[in-house]
Amino acid sequence: MSSRTRFLSRLIGLYCILISLSMATHKQATVEAVSTLVQNASLMFLIGVIVLAVGLAMILSHNVWSGGALAVVVTLVGWVSLSKGLLILFLLPQAAPVLLLEAMHYEQFFYLYACISLLLGVYLIYGASRIDPGQA
Repeated sequence: MSSRTRFLSRLIGLYCILISLSMATHKQATVEAVSTLVQNASLMFLIGVIVLAVGLAMILSHNVWSGGALAVVVTLVGWVSLSKGLLILFLLPQAAPVLLLEAMHYEQFFYLYACISLLLGVYLIYGASRIDPGQA
């Protein structure tokens, strides 16, 4: 596994774990913050720009479709970030609350979304900490 894959896996993994634990700890505050956020077109634009930049940076630095599941998962996270950034930027401001809160049933499936993030983070951290047989 490359050092870039290992670094990005740890970075994304820690991010996912910390965000999901924060979400689970402060459910109501998180739901209120997200609900307020998606109704603010200016903030959504800013978030779209940032998520797009992160996705592009990840894809340009790590567009790896071979070399094991961990490398592919890191690449997929980059592509999902890019897609999410584009969606946010091109989504009509009045459609954002409907799609992101209602269609995804954000409050109903809140703990499921937090759990998915946690599991992704644990997988990425675990995968990055494994020692390759060639490096041992």
